[in-house]
Amino acid sequence: MGGKSVDHSLARFSDSSGLGRPDQFLNSQRPEEALDNPQTANATKECPRIRHILSVDVEDYFQVEAFANEVPRRTWGDWPSRVVENTRKILNLLERYGVKGTFFFLGWVANRFPSLVREVQAQGHELACHSYWHRRVCSLSPSEFREDVRISKDAIEQAAAVPLYGYRAPSWSINKDSLWALDILAEEGFRYDSSIYPIRHDVYGVPDAPRFAYVYQCRNGRQLMEIPPPTVRIAGFNFPAAGGGYFRIFPFSYTEWVFQTFEQHYRKPLVTYFHPWEVDPEQPRIPAGLKSSFRHYTNIGIVEIRLSLLLQKHLFQPIATALATGELTSAEAK
Repeated sequence: MGGKSVDHSLARFSDSSGLGRPDQFLNSQRPEEALDNPQTANATKECPRIRHILSVDVEDYFQVEAFANEVPRRTWGDWPSRVVENTRKILNLLERYGVKGTFFFLGWVANRFPSLVREVQAQGHELACHSYWHRRVCSLSPSEFREDVRISKDAIEQAAAVPLYGYRAPSWSINKDSLWALDILAEEGFRYDSSIYPIRHDVYGVPDAPRFAYVYQCRNGRQLMEIPPPTVRIAGFNFPAAGGGYFRIFPFSYTEWVFQTFEQHYRKPLVTYFHPWEVDPEQPRIPAGLKSSFRHYTNIGIVEIRLSLLLQKHLFQPIATALATGELTSAEAK
């Protein structure tokens, strides 16, 4: 699927009635069945294979929240950038397995390396927005957030000459106290958001948020599709999986079990996510606290191998394609 195919998917999604079905939100709230239900597994054996979502948050190694104190944003231009080379590593890997995904670009990266944005788009991947300065949304005022959204969206759209419909907040930082950000995103022309992690975490998360894609009714009367990252329900708690640090730190067998759970029980696409710096074990080391270093560097040398295994074993697609076909919302969530 080329770049035009993704653009056409975006257009179909924009024109579709998917955002006009609030009953999808109610479906996402229904109780979950036991994971070991044999009837569920048997019933799904003959169903079509699930096409999961692959997404990439395009940012450099020194721009992550873990190093915000060690690397002030005013010094970003002083650090040796590795984002172009590392993003190309991911592009080459996806090309090898014929996979297309959604690339959430940091506006700063798009402004500094517009040719990289065009390269990603030319290879048939969907472009989306990841803010400009990688500041946590819950730390901003509404006016600061709107300005950041506008300059980042403009930088990416100017680089690739295509409209953006998707947004993902840095560090999943839209929480209960910053839901006003969804109103602003809808007003600024976005059709979907992927920022609310339904887990309990020391930095982010809305534990009681729906676990599958749903329509969010904004206070300004608009609607936005919310697309959460993956969680599994164990003993009444939501556990994160299959992306970022969870993909690196947890055993690969856990990741595979999560994929099987989504395919055989939930019958829903799983929204996995990665960062270009996670395939770069040679990146400069930044002195930081024990927790930040653990979260950023643990198993950083095995991501490329693990990602290759995933691409061989499972099917993937961009968010825009899944929305246009209804695959994110057609099956009933459990």
